[in-house]
Amino acid sequence: MHWPKEALKQIEKAPSFVRGMAKKAVEKEVRKSGREEVTEADVRAAYDKYIKFAVNSDEGKDKQKTTKIAVVRCEVVSEVCPGIACFKAFNCRKLAFEQYGPNAEIVGFFTCGGCSGRRVSRLVEKLIPHGLDVVHLSSCMMLKDDYPPCPHKAQIKRSIENKGVRVVEGTHH
Repeated sequence: MHWPKEALKQIEKAPSFVRGMAKKAVEKEVRKSGREEVTEADVRAAYDKYIKFAVNSDEGKDKQKTTKIAVVRCEVVSEVCPGIACFKAFNCRKLAFEQYGPNAEIVGFFTCGGCSGRRVSRLVEKLIPHGLDVVHLSSCMMLKDDYPPCPHKAQIKRSIENKGVRVVEGTHH
């Protein structure tokens, strides 16, 4: 697949962490059309098809600001929990999510990375440029009887708050 300088310049606008996937998506679309050379228009069309919806997520909503939420959960518990209760509580605006109206969305759902929560700080930093407002520590990190208590909860919470992001303890318990 041939990438002229103009097309390469256009693909460089994609965030580095998705650039490889974006490039593959562009090439797939170009191959479908029976060509072997990528154009700037191909890159823009792929952006419109695969990326734009995520960047302009407030489009079509009321003019009120959207609250952008991430949920961090326990790495160990993630092996047995698909997160359904967290999402149900959010979708129904119940329990820890009662405080949010219709202009709220989950923009991140990830594990802590294992003790000592090594992944949290890095992923929160990646979400801040996308307007992250609040991080919920999932209920599995809050429980004391059903699971071993999270020994790093206070440190994880502090690392998020130090980035200027509000923390809420709990999701669905």
